[in-house]
Amino acid sequence: MTVRHPMLTWLLAASALLMSGICRAEIPLEATQTLDKLHGYAASADWDNYFALYTEDAHFIGTDATENWNMQEFSAYARPTKGWHYTLVSRQLQQHGEVIVFDEHLSSKSYGNCRGTGTLVLTPGGWKILQYHLSFPIPNAMAKRITAQISAASQKE
Repeated sequence: MTVRHPMLTWLLAASALLMSGICRAEIPLEATQTLDKLHGYAASADWDNYFALYTEDAHFIGTDATENWNMQEFSAYARPTKGWHYTLVSRQLQQHGEVIVFDEHLSSKSYGNCRGTGTLVLTPGGWKILQYHLSFPIPNAMAKRITAQISAASQKE
């Protein structure tokens, strides 16, 4: 297709530049800080501030298949503990309007390499966690052996 109108060419180029800028918009710092605070509060067992980072209808999905908790259930599990410490290795966030999805690679003395994924939503009180999912990234070369062990363990229950 040949564009014969210089003004149309300029408008198309300007639109492309504008769209590329929109796609590369920076994630709000407050959203990143929410996740940083989450890990800090968990490490110090500051449960009041920790749970204030979640929406009231949030869910935490843990590493065990039985761990799909609303905040009341998760609070009952967490508050008796002395907390847990995960060190951030890397984090990716993607914003979709008033929703941010994230994927973070974490390190833990207890579990080694971990992954946290979830969703932040913009509320009148700022960015809050709607869902957090903690998992163990299993290398594909180990997957059949690990899933066979999980299957065998679940049959014993």
